[in-house]
Amino acid sequence: ALESIDFKNALEQFKNLVEKMIIQKTKESSGLYTKDDDEIDYEKFYKTTRTLFGSAVKDQYIQAFFRKIISNPDERPEWLEIFGCFSRESVGMPSPSKESVVLLVSEKQQITHSVVKRKDVIKGIVKVPLLHLTVTASQKGLITVFRKKKIFFSYSFYFHQDTAWITGCDFLPNLKYVVAVTESTIILWDYKSKESEGNGFVIKPMKNCLLCVSTVTMADNLARDTILMGDDKGYVYLLTITSDDFIMKQSKAGKVSQFKVMDAESFDMPKRKLHDDWVGKVKYFPALKRFGSCSTDSINSFVLDDIKRLEDHLPVKEFSVPKGVNAFTYCGKAKVIVTGG
Repeated sequence: ALESIDFKNALEQFKNLVEKMIIQKTKESSGLYTKDDDEIDYEKFYKTTRTLFGSAVKDQYIQAFFRKIISNPDERPEWLEIFGCFSRESVGMPSPSKESVVLLVSEKQQITHSVVKRKDVIKGIVKVPLLHLTVTASQKGLITVFRKKKIFFSYSFYFHQDTAWITGCDFLPNLKYVVAVTESTIILWDYKSKESEGNGFVIKPMKNCLLCVSTVTMADNLARDTILMGDDKGYVYLLTITSDDFIMKQSKAGKVSQFKVMDAESFDMPKRKLHDDWVGKVKYFPALKRFGSCSTDSINSFVLDDIKRLEDHLPVKEFSVPKGVNAFTYCGKAKVIVTGG
């Protein structure tokens, strides 16, 4: 009975914490919020939740709950989700024994993710037309490359590292590696490797939480690739990787599975704070020779400029949208940028 009373008190305090976060986020979106000592950021939310519930909650559920509130304060999550529980199942949810269809090729042929775990979600799908490849990455670490010749082949592996979730993926066209980012690492997977557990490199540690990644497509050098990344502090990063890095920058810290570790501090990685909120997406447009980045930040919602702006302090071309921008794309035929928020 005492435990029941204590839990009810903790739950009530947690609901008050969430209510304060929603009020804070709503005021931020309307431009009425002034930062003070009572501001609730992720660190304060994490510590308070951990104090209230102890080891009964996992880090990934705290992260997911916090993101859900920040990204859409109007749709409040249920408190059960902080424990990884869900009060109802979606209609038509397949049983654990069934395979989840990823790609329908024809009425007679299907490509499936038979090893995707239930309650896992796809965080990135990238098409590589020149190599007839499709790359997918799931939140819990399954990275797959579908390759089409006469029929489809697939190469998959699970990347396990603590409780870190994969937040995005892309393909490096020159080095022929798959790149994916977790909250604290950059993964470079050699999908052509014969190793069953995967083979490649891990760049770590990253100080901020990485949320998205995109390749900068340039054909000027076949021995290097450049990638863009965005984090939870509003920074956009520029990282160039060469084939020599795979030899010269291996760390003595050992391996993660079959992946060799490279120290993030050994790379020249320019970054610039372009937004005052999480970076939701980054993308490079070869036709424009510009990159784009978006955020739920209401003041600097969308930036479209030369990647050189990440290495200097000149003003960037940006515009604002109330409640920010969640997605964007470019249509070369119509010569327009389309955003969604």
